[in-house]
Amino acid sequence: MSPYTRREFIRTGVAAGAVAASLPLHAAPRSATDTVTLGKSGIRVTRLAFGTGTNNGAVQAALSQQDFSKLIAYAYERGIRFFETAESYSTPAMLGEALKPFPRDSYVLMNKVTTDEGVDPRQRFDQMRRISKTEYFDIMLLHWQHTTGWMSETRRWQDGIAEAQQKKTILSRGASVHGLPALRQMPGNTWLEVAMIRMNHKGTRMDGASYQDDNNPEHVDEVVSHVRQVHKDGMGVISMKLVGNGVFTQHVDRQAAMRFAFQHAGVDCVTVGFKSRAEVDEAIDNLNVALA
Repeated sequence: MSPYTRREFIRTGVAAGAVAASLPLHAAPRSATDTVTLGKSGIRVTRLAFGTGTNNGAVQAALSQQDFSKLIAYAYERGIRFFETAESYSTPAMLGEALKPFPRDSYVLMNKVTTDEGVDPRQRFDQMRRISKTEYFDIMLLHWQHTTGWMSETRRWQDGIAEAQQKKTILSRGASVHGLPALRQMPGNTWLEVAMIRMNHKGTRMDGASYQDDNNPEHVDEVVSHVRQVHKDGMGVISMKLVGNGVFTQHVDRQAAMRFAFQHAGVDCVTVGFKSRAEVDEAIDNLNVALA
C-alpha cells in the first residue's frame, strides 16, 4: 500500500507548485528586431533601423531600384521594421518604392525635414509624402540642427509639424542635432519627443565644439550624459554614426560601438546605413551580442 494518502499527495503537489511559481522566470533574450517604445512619442520601433543616408544617401542610391528594393525586402524578412530617410538624401523616392509591397501599418517610416527659410512647411510636408508614397510619417525630425538657438529659429517648422500631427499626417516629432551647442539644447526640452544623437565609443564623427563631422573622443562622456538626461525627460533616443560614417572597417569596432550605445549610453535604437545583405546580417548579430 502506498505510504501517501490522497490528501497528502494533493498537499505535496500544491506545495511543489507554489515553490515552482516562486522561482524566477528567465526572460526571453532581447534582440535587434524586438520592438521598443520611443519614450513619450508612443511610437514602437525595432531596435535596429535601416538607414538610407550613407554619404547623404549616395551609397544607397548607387544601387539600382531593383537591388535596393530587394535589400529592403531582405531586411524586412529578417525582422527590421524601422526605415529612415531625409528630404535632403538621394533616397526618399527609392525607399517609398521599395516599401510599397508591405502593409503600411507593419513598419515605421521616419523622415527628416530641412528647416529652410522662405518655405511653407505645409507644402513641404505634402511634397515629402508624395515623394515617399505614403499618407503619413510615423516620425518627423527637424534635420541637422546645429546652432545654439535652433529651437527659436525653427518655430515655424514646429508649428507646421503640430498642424500635421493634428491631421495625423505626422504622428510624432523630434530633431537630429550636430555639435555640442545644439545637443545641449535637448535636455529639458518639452517640445521634443524623439532625439537623434550621434554615438560611438571612439567619438568618431561625433559632436564637438562645432557641427563639423570631426573626431571628438574627449567629448564622448558629455554626449552620453545628455543621452541619459533626455531619457529621464521622457524622450526616445535614436543613435546614428554607429560605424563612424564608414570609418570603422574592423568588425571589432563595429561590435564595440553597438555595445557602447546600448550598454553604456542606454539608447533605445540605432540606425545603420546598409548596402548589402551581409551588412544587415552583421548589424543584427552585433546588436544581439550587445543585448545579451
